[in-house]
Amino acid sequence: MKVHFNASDFKSEAPVVLTVGTFDGVHIGHRAVIDLLKRRAREIGGESVLLTFHPHPRTVLHPEQHQLKLLNTISEQKSLLRDAGLDHLVIHPFTEDFSRKTPLEYVRDLFADGIKPQKVIIGYDHRFGRNREGSFDSLINLGKVFGFGVEELPAQTIEETKVSSTKVREALQVGHVAQARTWLSKPYPLLGRVKRGEQLGRKLGYPTANLEIENPLKLIPACGVYAVFARLENEESWNPAMVNIGTRPTVGGTSGEEQIEVHLLNGGRQCYDELIDLRFMKRIRDEVQFDGLIALKRQLQQDEANVRSYLETVEVPSTSA
Repeated sequence: MKVHFNASDFKSEAPVVLTVGTFDGVHIGHRAVIDLLKRRAREIGGESVLLTFHPHPRTVLHPEQHQLKLLNTISEQKSLLRDAGLDHLVIHPFTEDFSRKTPLEYVRDLFADGIKPQKVIIGYDHRFGRNREGSFDSLINLGKVFGFGVEELPAQTIEETKVSSTKVREALQVGHVAQARTWLSKPYPLLGRVKRGEQLGRKLGYPTANLEIENPLKLIPACGVYAVFARLENEESWNPAMVNIGTRPTVGGTSGEEQIEVHLLNGGRQCYDELIDLRFMKRIRDEVQFDGLIALKRQLQQDEANVRSYLETVEVPSTSA
């Protein structure tokens, strides 16, 4: 898959079939769209192209109140789209000036003068241009002016999956990572950098790597204990691990700030300032305040047994996942 960072930079000798969207999560509904896109491209001996925007439009138009949480970073999204078999990804910069383009200017600049699609496949409810003034019908009319066809994305394609990025987010926000994994067709990813903690876990016999998530828009699953696979920076193999997300009420976590603590079940090395990649498989339990460290340690032992038992029954992520 080739990645382009401006529609004006896109070049292809083959005819192009294009779709437009955020595609956050690249869930099974998105993959159905990409499969249709690839099928239409093959029919004309062409290539499939997805046009998306960065930064996310809501962060530009409503910088103080967007409350946006995303399933994927740009890096994760590129990897997932490449895995889905897309030929080209165009990541066009979204700015305030860009948001003021009329539907005519939008189609002229991005499509006619930029990507030059032979066909655009889009949902009937797709809106575009200044104040979302452009509609499906206006895109058809503009296509006649600029020489491209418009095909409505079949409602059946979406209805058969019955999934959306919003549904996936809602599942993760209540800890249903196994359901999210089904909809995404892959385990939910989270990447963090190891920071120094209080090393209390080491005293309990459960040393943890405390993660700092560098992308503030990345959605973090609900508080609780999870069975995950973890991979350290520059390593290829995935390791069984358990993760605690929460405020650590038993040990006086009074700040209210969520912590993400990773315990590698097969042991690990000191890895401060390195990245750890997580894949969430199942939520084991809620976050609970225990009556002292002895009770906490006893529960951690039970959590470890439950996590080990579960992870032995599921497939380890592929190295490219």
